[in-house]
Amino acid sequence: MSLLEITEIINKLKTLTLVEAVELIQQIEEIFGIETTFPISSPSLSLEKSEPVLETTQTEFCVILEAVPGEEEKTKRLNIFRLIRELTSVGLKEAKELTSNLPHTLKECISQDQATDIKMQFEEMGAQIKII
Repeated sequence: MSLLEITEIINKLKTLTLVEAVELIQQIEEIFGIETTFPISSPSLSLEKSEPVLETTQTEFCVILEAVPGEEEKTKRLNIFRLIRELTSVGLKEAKELTSNLPHTLKECISQDQATDIKMQFEEMGAQIKII
């Protein structure tokens, strides 16, 4: 076989689709009695469409106020209103209104340490906080 013929065969192989290449390999195995094995995990040889799995670590968190003490615990509620004002820069009236429409996001896109600190402060006052 000449170099020109080999080059022609290689050029034809370059145009094969993946399915055609798999069929060609199967026929070569049958005709010549050889076995070829391909790792299933190889993304370039997989016939199934799959999304790559990316492992990500969450770096930003949201703090959500879910519940506050009832009207009978005025001291705790007042302290919660003050803490809300400190964190969100809203007025006392807005802080009080915010607690009547729960759950409500207090802080977004903060570090885990900040979120945990805020959660502990609110929970000490009797509020329920969720971090997501």
